[in-house]
Amino acid sequence: MKSILLKLEDDLLKETELLLDGIKKSRNRYINEALHYYNRIQKRKMLANMLKNESKMVADESMKVLAEFEKLEILDDEAV
Repeated sequence: MKSILLKLEDDLLKETELLLDGIKKSRNRYINEALHYYNRIQKRKMLANMLKNESKMVADESMKVLAEFEKLEILDDEAV
């Protein structure tokens, strides 16, 4: 396990200490759990952003394919 130096805003530290007294959890455990939770949120946001971008690419390609099919239908209609 690695050790780090962490600087917290005074108000945040006070609030955290009050919560820790109430839940009987060590500061170290609390910060580790908080980071684990926040990392999961950030990973989900990144995944959602990736899916959004990929969906747009697929939609753009689908529109190109649709346009090609429409051209083929027009040519078929003209041949008849």
